[in-house]
Amino acid sequence: MRVAARGTDPASPQRMASSLELALLYLVAAVLSVAACRSLKLPPMLGYLAAGVLIGPNALALARDSVGVQYLAEFGVVFLMFVIGLEFNLPKLRSMRTLVFGLGLSQVSLTIAATVAGNALLAWVFSMAGKSWGLGWQSAIALGAALAMSSTAIVVKMMAERIELETPHGRRVMGVLLFQDLAVVPLLVLIPALGESAGDMTRALLFAGLKAAVLLTLLLVGGQRVMRWWLTLVARGRSEELFILNLLLVTLGLAWLTEHAGLSLALGAFIAGMLIAETEYKHQVETDIRPFHDVLLGLFFITIGMKLDWRAIWDQWMVVAAMTVLPVLFKFGLVTLLARVFGAPAGVALRTGLYLAQAGEFGFVLLALATQSQLLPERLQSPVLASMVLSMLATPLLIVYSNRIVMRLAASDWLLQSVALTSIATKSIHAEAHVIICGYGRSGQNLAQLLSTEQIPYVALDLDPDRVRQAAAAGQNVVFGDAARLQSLMAAGLARATAVVISYHDTPSALKILRLVREHAPTVPVIVRTLDDSDLEPLQAAGATEVVPEAIEGSLMMASHVLALVGVPMRRVIRLVQDQRDARYGLLRGYFHGADDDTVEELQQRRLQSVTLSESSASLGRTIVEQALTELQVQVVSLRRAHGNVVHPDDALVLAAGDTLVLSGRPETLARAEARLLRG
Repeated sequence: MRVAARGTDPASPQRMASSLELALLYLVAAVLSVAACRSLKLPPMLGYLAAGVLIGPNALALARDSVGVQYLAEFGVVFLMFVIGLEFNLPKLRSMRTLVFGLGLSQVSLTIAATVAGNALLAWVFSMAGKSWGLGWQSAIALGAALAMSSTAIVVKMMAERIELETPHGRRVMGVLLFQDLAVVPLLVLIPALGESAGDMTRALLFAGLKAAVLLTLLLVGGQRVMRWWLTLVARGRSEELFILNLLLVTLGLAWLTEHAGLSLALGAFIAGMLIAETEYKHQVETDIRPFHDVLLGLFFITIGMKLDWRAIWDQWMVVAAMTVLPVLFKFGLVTLLARVFGAPAGVALRTGLYLAQAGEFGFVLLALATQSQLLPERLQSPVLASMVLSMLATPLLIVYSNRIVMRLAASDWLLQSVALTSIATKSIHAEAHVIICGYGRSGQNLAQLLSTEQIPYVALDLDPDRVRQAAAAGQNVVFGDAARLQSLMAAGLARATAVVISYHDTPSALKILRLVREHAPTVPVIVRTLDDSDLEPLQAAGATEVVPEAIEGSLMMASHVLALVGVPMRRVIRLVQDQRDARYGLLRGYFHGADDDTVEELQQRRLQSVTLSESSASLGRTIVEQALTELQVQVVSLRRAHGNVVHPDDALVLAAGDTLVLSGRPETLARAEARLLRG
């Protein structure tokens, strides 16, 4: 710890007890706040801030001495910058260079410039009234830098849940957020230098820039090879504990190096992330470092919330309201205008502005740095903090209601959406009894090829414009559209489709599609692809006809190869694998009879047959067990209700008109079972 409590020995039992109590208090506050935010579907960051306000010295005053915890919370910023460094890669920047260095650079620089201009205007107004405004241009730059940031944590999380990351406005939002993250690196060097006098500031900036350039050059030129060699050496030890310890050593070691070079801890962590991002261990590192990053960053936000003085906010509520509303409106207008300048349609530009109008987590980092450098007067600290927190609290509402807001502000957005839906409808207008493929990745394309081979029509929806353009140019029936939107599904001919296939593994999106299909086309079966069985029950409860776990299918194929290579006869291998599939998939227990199934062996095998109960069926109002189908050696493997839900064929289930039973048995027993169900 940097500072010990006055009048106590840092190692005394009393001091240790108070530190333990403080740590327990922070943990309780963090657990309760995150649990509350999860139940309200809000980002945990807001819970951390609220917890800090409540336990801080300006509210319940449960935590008065937070010096030690603040020092620990600084590591949250270190790991945040480390994660940003991991995401920094040249191919990604190159592919998004117009959005990142065009739209993003313009947004950050113009926000800072507008803050400086607004500060100069206020200083002139106060001087005309014979008063002093008391905020210099250096403070305005620091304040503008903090206000220029938007919340990556909130916006990206909500866009991922709404399946908007690959939409036109989603790509622009990600481009701006990426530049904001990168802009923090020079701002971490600039803001401390702004606290110096004019001559000292110039020298400090030049010296800091020179040191940063030399350090970056040394680390990036030879550092990548050293980092790859070192991580490979550690990985050969096959010890997860050793690997994580080395990650902490590399991250904190480089942070210590940059701090002793007169720069910041966060800059060293960013460099460490950049070095590891170019190695093959990037994804493993992201997984291992996440717990440290989340916990310590949460601690940082609690300490930020503790600085918020609600009494000052109450006394200056008009200032807080103005500092909340005006920056949000300004950023919304600026980003919208810039998006239009860079070629976005009106609706896309408005959505981009709404998603980026709030303050962000890096704003708190820069604000804390400005406070330490004595650039922000004490009278403005609480109002600025409060305005940033309030703008972040408003972000979920702005995103949820963005469509309604855009529709009111941009009439042309209706036309653009209509054009997009018309292109989908044009592709599907002549399709009857077709399959709708949601997602045209590798699985969707393989399915489309098989359907084409069997001359079964299909319409594929995908949100990747490049993939859609290339596939459409190759003559494939794929269009740009969001399958999680009802308009897109209806335009693709949902009412006329014979099946819907969700070929990508995204459970929230799949649940949304299942709900739409169940509400508007309940008799259309839906097949869902997943990675494993973890989401099996919620998907089935939502109405999935069948869930195909990728891991299980892969294990079955691997098992079949192993059995064949160790000498098990191929006929037995096929039977074993089929038995496993029969146990897992109800609809694969047998097969449906066709005109080409005419061999003696095939006629003697068990097969599937579907029987739909009409209004006149004798079995209506009776249970499955009362039909005594087991006496005929016939099994009910699946039952689809008239409204489309697939339910477990329980013996006590009462049959109703429109129900479809899938029966498994031999041909002669199936005929007798059908007669019993339909005619009694």
